[in-house]
Amino acid sequence: MNILVTGGAGYIGSVLTEQLVGEGHNVIVVDSLYRGHRAAVVPEAAFVQIDLSDRNALDEVFRNHTIEAVMHLAADTSVGLSMVEPERFFQNNIVCGINLLDCMLKYKVSSIVFSSSAAVYGQPEEIPITETTPAKPVNPYGETKLMFERILYWYGRAHGISSVSLRYFNVAGASERFGSDHNPETLLIPIVVRFAVSRQGVLSLYGDDYDTIDGTCIRDYIHVADIARAHALALKRFNGDVITKAYNLGNGEGYSVMNVIEVARRISGAPIPVEVRPRRAGDPAKLIASYELAKAELGWEPRFSTLDNIVKSAWEWQKEHPRGYEG
Repeated sequence: MNILVTGGAGYIGSVLTEQLVGEGHNVIVVDSLYRGHRAAVVPEAAFVQIDLSDRNALDEVFRNHTIEAVMHLAADTSVGLSMVEPERFFQNNIVCGINLLDCMLKYKVSSIVFSSSAAVYGQPEEIPITETTPAKPVNPYGETKLMFERILYWYGRAHGISSVSLRYFNVAGASERFGSDHNPETLLIPIVVRFAVSRQGVLSLYGDDYDTIDGTCIRDYIHVADIARAHALALKRFNGDVITKAYNLGNGEGYSVMNVIEVARRISGAPIPVEVRPRRAGDPAKLIASYELAKAELGWEPRFSTLDNIVKSAWEWQKEHPRGYEG
């Protein structure tokens, strides 16, 4: 297929593009490079540097390429930043997304896989979290993801656009070629392995008094390669009928912050000193996904998402790229 990947120069987008090209698809990557990296796009993929806010430039991409499906990953993703600049998130995650959908309508592209988030659930009352768990976002980032899912529903009802929304939990790990390179970095495992590589400074641990086995937060980590494979499988859901579906992508198991640090210490041989700080507002004690619906309907389940595999792949990529894609 000819597939447009927005945000394809980012962390997940780079591994996804690598996966799609490896399966024989023709991929067109669009990315503003605001947070993405040109070096993170495989040479086999076409690349266009544009911002989705530029409707004319986006229209030109659709006009110049025959596109059969869209995978929409471009977004602002920092929960903390969304609390202080909500207007930016509504612009980039909603308005730009509508620009994309309108181009799809104009050029009769009727299938989209959307990069959603477990942030749509907020602080759930039940564990494990299923797709029927009430969605109650507690920050603008999660709100924009849920809003765009609802927009997809109405575009489906009115215009026949089919969508699959993939609600990621904590994505981590790396492929041999591509890994996480954010500045600032907000994801736990990349932060931990950066400390392991540099062997400098002290890692902040936010809260050790939660009602968990070791007092630190428990999260569901999923390998980025498993996330990429889920996108490829989602393409098979587009069989001619108009659908609007959402699936959790997680490991089904939880690992505490201290679990992650201890595994990173063992794999890297680095001490990784920590300093306990007060809890961050709004951090739930435990978030664990049920992926049974994705297993039943997409034929997907995690293959690479043991904590050892995730941390080892992230550590090996960080060793080879101590300054990220700069060197």
